[in-house]
Amino acid sequence: MKRFEAMLGSAALLVLAACGEQAAAPLPPITAAEVNGAAIIAADQRPDIWISHGRTYSEQRFSPLKQINTTTVKEVGLAWHATLDANRGMESTPIVVDGVMYVTSAWSMVYAYDAKTGERLWSYDPGVDKARGVYACCDVVNRGVAIWEGKVFVGTIDGRLVALDASRTGSVADGVKSPLWEVVTVDQSKPYTITGAPRVIDGKVIIGNGGAELGVRGYISAYNANDGKLAWRFYTTPNPNKQPDGAASDKVFAEKANDTWGDTGDWVQSGGGGTAWDAMAYDPDLGILYVGIGNGSPWNHRLRDPDGKDNLFLSSILALKADTGEYVWHYQTTPGETWDYTATQHIILADIKIGDAVRKVAMQAPKNGFFYVLDRATGELISADKYQDNINWASSVDLTTGRPVEDPGARYLETPFMTIPGPLGAHNWHPMAFSPDTGLVYIPAQTLPQLYAPQADFAYRPGFWNTGIEFASAPGPVPTLNERLAGRAALKGQLVAWDPVAKKPRWTVDYATPWNGGVLATAGGLVFQGGLDGKFRAYDAAKGGAALWETDGQYPVMSGPMSYEIDGEQYIAVTAGWGTALPLTGGGNPIPKVGSPELGRVLVYKIGGTAELEPYFPYEIETVAATEDFGSAAELEHGRVLYERNCMVCHGGLVVSSGVVTDLRWSKAPATKEGFADIVLDGLYASAGMASFKATLSATDAEAIRAYIVNRGNEDAKAIAAQAPPQQ
Repeated sequence: MKRFEAMLGSAALLVLAACGEQAAAPLPPITAAEVNGAAIIAADQRPDIWISHGRTYSEQRFSPLKQINTTTVKEVGLAWHATLDANRGMESTPIVVDGVMYVTSAWSMVYAYDAKTGERLWSYDPGVDKARGVYACCDVVNRGVAIWEGKVFVGTIDGRLVALDASRTGSVADGVKSPLWEVVTVDQSKPYTITGAPRVIDGKVIIGNGGAELGVRGYISAYNANDGKLAWRFYTTPNPNKQPDGAASDKVFAEKANDTWGDTGDWVQSGGGGTAWDAMAYDPDLGILYVGIGNGSPWNHRLRDPDGKDNLFLSSILALKADTGEYVWHYQTTPGETWDYTATQHIILADIKIGDAVRKVAMQAPKNGFFYVLDRATGELISADKYQDNINWASSVDLTTGRPVEDPGARYLETPFMTIPGPLGAHNWHPMAFSPDTGLVYIPAQTLPQLYAPQADFAYRPGFWNTGIEFASAPGPVPTLNERLAGRAALKGQLVAWDPVAKKPRWTVDYATPWNGGVLATAGGLVFQGGLDGKFRAYDAAKGGAALWETDGQYPVMSGPMSYEIDGEQYIAVTAGWGTALPLTGGGNPIPKVGSPELGRVLVYKIGGTAELEPYFPYEIETVAATEDFGSAAELEHGRVLYERNCMVCHGGLVVSSGVVTDLRWSKAPATKEGFADIVLDGLYASAGMASFKATLSATDAEAIRAYIVNRGNEDAKAIAAQAPPQQ
């Protein structure tokens, strides 16, 4: 795509109404059956409800409510809380209308609560086969529902789109909701997932999918909200034969995108990736839907496409006509991406004054560490600047070509490269927020480096991780407990208040850990954000990010908060739970002990709230390995490499789990050869999410992995016994 020379200006930001939404008189209350496009467009005239994922189509995550403000926030307490039916990660932003809250948990379960009292009205479990959890790269999470004309829509981890009756009592028996309709949106023989929240535009339910780490071909689909019939589909990577699909994407692939892929390479088998697993926004005046597109499959560009082409539409912001799916424009943030640098991160639309002109812009802070401001009508690049100073894979973005100026070694073609950011990005799925009052974008940013090197013996394995990156570390001594703690201390988090006109931070808040929660900005002058440490905090949105309020959610508070009002009282709601990508890998858990039952929670706060969480009873894990060491040095090394390539993403590096899933060092599962093979090869625990690896591991491989796990358990048991251990 042609990229335009940026229009630069340094005048102060003057924020107008979001996407043309002008201040107007309040509108009367509506029911769930009355939620439609007009209602979402007029969301600012009903500030007491939250009826779309980011509150408005512009996805600003700004609440006009201000009863809770910089003065009164100190009086905020817990109004009510609810325990969900699943553990693992909680990423859902609740929807609230007509006094009902709709929220999801892990495993794509849906719940309706009385938004004032917390009484559960009904729940829905889609009955996902837990064995498909192995396809979820970053935990079996769900980011929420959409609501439209009396229906609630949810995407499921196994690739279905389900419609439910939004009413309190319809299609409910014994508190359980039955679906109105459901449709399978993916080829379920392939490792597709859905974790993102749907959006609804003009009666069409828009949904993407995930799975690019394992190997799928991404696309966005639109379904009729009434009956689930497919309205249109847009593929984000080419047909393997570069032939038409009978889809909305056919024309642009024939005209330009097919030529950005070679004819050979692993993309032909894998599908190329490019999944649309999160970000969407919509401009009703332009009729344009904006979608964030993900990484390549495999990640390794040289393996994916030996011709070294740009590979559209990977790592792109894609603009489509919402009614037909027709291509309008795109901007590729990372051409020829080779680091898992998705552009699926939150997209925000706003009207801002840059120089002498008011610009209708789309803004994004994707994984690659640059903050992009684009003209949302044309795709013209206005600015692109680092929102984290330590980004090292590229020095800048050339505003004439729109391409990053890469470090010569960043593509790890000749030697490994320690890259900032790594595959979890300088910003991940955690939603940011924009305040029209301050003109600032609040970004949950982080420092998570990664050593990239190609996997020399890579071969595509259907249904398993296929990154082409060597996950197995070089042979050497196992870091001590204190060395691990020091390494973890190098991982940092920040809340960045970014000025999109001045192109620099106005202020930052530093965290001791990365992977902190999504953000809500309010007209009360506040910014709310949860943390990996289990705290939920409020900051002064304008005055340097001063901390004004903090409470303990007990579990990591990761999701995007939201706000609503009932009977003259403002509420702030968020979800919390143990899980999501970084904790799943064991890479960052500042809460040292595991508690019970660790089911997900909804936490709702108001001024004068006096509810209390149940006492949290942590327990010490018995640090005893399942059996004595066995296996030769060669077998242990073989087991280590296989573990790091196949098991680490769920059970943690060095076999150290954060507690999201079983810590295998202390599990009884590796006690015997036969018992371990039953689990790893025969799928004994498939119903709990531990699928069979028989298709990629032999009995000899499984025994080598068992030897390595047992050895790591005994090593750490001795180290723990020899000293008071640091927090794990």
